[in-house]
This record gives sequence, C-alpha cells and structure tokens, in this order.
Amino acid sequence: MPEDKPASTGFQALEAVEVTTPDHVRFVVRIKPQDDPSAPVVLVLPAMAMKAKFYYPLVKALHDEGLSVATADLRAQGESTPSLEDSRNFGYREIVETDLPAITEAVAKRFPEAPLHVFGHSLGGQTALLHACADPTRIAGLCLFATGSVYWRAFPPERRLSVLAGGRYIGSVSKLRGRWPGGLFVPTPVAGRVMTDWCYQNLTGRYRLSGSERNYAPLLRELTMPVMAISLDDDELGPKSNVDYLCTRIPRAKLTRRHWDAESGVVENLDHFGWIKDSPAVAAEVREWIADAA
Repeated sequence: MPEDKPASTGFQALEAVEVTTPDHVRFVVRIKPQDDPSAPVVLVLPAMAMKAKFYYPLVKALHDEGLSVATADLRAQGESTPSLEDSRNFGYREIVETDLPAITEAVAKRFPEAPLHVFGHSLGGQTALLHACADPTRIAGLCLFATGSVYWRAFPPERRLSVLAGGRYIGSVSKLRGRWPGGLFVPTPVAGRVMTDWCYQNLTGRYRLSGSERNYAPLLRELTMPVMAISLDDDELGPKSNVDYLCTRIPRAKLTRRHWDAESGVVENLDHFGWIKDSPAVAAEVREWIADAA
C-alpha cells in the first residue's frame, strides 16, 4: 500500500520513547496517550517487513476509542537500527526474547497505571504470542489479527503442496545466503534466521526458535490470558484454517474467535493488508473486546 504523506507526518509527530536492547539494537516506541493515565494501552506490532507507520490509521482510531496507543517497528524494520543491511543475522529468538521484553517494559513504565494489551498483525501477532506465553506478567491480553500458523497442513487442501514446496525453497535459500532476498510469499528482504524459523513452523507446525533454550509448545498450552483471534475472508497469507490451527495451540486461553467475511459487515476490505482502510471498525471491535475482557 502506498504511504500517505500526511499520515507519515502525523506518525513522526507522535511522542517518541527510545529503547536500546543489550545487543545494541535501538527502537523508537511511538506513543499516542490519553489524558487518563489508567486508560488501557494497546501496543501495535507490525507484520513481517511492514513499517510501524503503516498502522498510523489504526493508532488514531484506537485513540479515538479512548485507548492509549503505542507502536514500534520490529528489528531491522522501519525506525529500528541498525538496518537489515547492517544487522547481523537474527531470528525469532532475538525478537521474542530480547526485543519484545525491552519494548513492553518501556511501554509499561510509560503507562504504570494502565493494563497493557498487544495488537499483533501477522508476524507481530506470532512473536507477541510467544513472548506472552513465556512472560505473561506485563500483558493483560492479546489481539491476534490475521495471525495464523504457517504450517503447510493448516492451509486449504488445494494449496498445501505449493505452500510446502515454497517453504522448502525459502528455507534453503535463506540458509544458504544468510538472508531471504525477497520473492515468492515474502516479497521483500528478510533476515535469514527469521525465515528459517518461519520455515521450521511451515514444515512441522511447531515453533523452534534457533538458539533458544525454551520449549514453547508447553508454554503455549499453559497460556491462560484473554486472546482475541481475528481472520479475514480474503486473506491468502493467513486464511481462516491457519488461524483456527494456531488457536488449537493455546487450549487454555480465554479465546474470543472472530472470522470476518462480507456477511459480517464489520469491514469492507478483507485481505491481509487492505483492512487498514477500515481502522475505525477494527478499533471499535478491539475496544469492545478489551472492555469485555476486563
């Protein structure tokens, strides 16, 4: 989606909190607060290779619903530094076990009186889910938006073999070159270990974070916090069956499951990225879920 210049300017005008991880990665957490310090805060986490400023319409809409909002780029995306070209190879482990603890801690310190909910889109949702199951102390609830397992068997039957073959190809190229150069399911360059971690789940249906000492499968099974999982009818990257499969991995969560199609009447744009045009409707659903969860 083309970036709108006024929206980009508005995003840059948001309050900024800098966060630096122990391995010297710098993040800029952008914040749009309510006057009420106890108003629930929503941390918006982007999809793979998407910049946080793409979500500015959602940030504004959530704020209009009475919520404080924070957002930050994932590692080597957008305002985070170093850039992908200057970064050492990294995978899910660095995002889940280094970056998200630092970002959520910064947001919790900025809003010490407010419950923190996370809105994760696609990869942002997957990594938020893994972080929350390992360290649920700061997070009151998760909204997993267009976030599904990439397990090849979770896709509709007619797509399974092509997704499996594509995952094997992406994994081989990413391992050989140390980086995914872009193409196929993921059009832009991505760190090599992010894609090999992605491909492990594509092949097995399980999360294995390269270099991590944690076994995430039992942690996911023990997650008990409120989770809202939303799928979109025209989403080829995260179809309903994939979101349903991911939800089976968190059997103890207080799950609210939504699937939006044309008959639902919630949003008009039902694909993986186009929903951002319907941010006010999405924000209203998130606000209602937060109120119900509380």
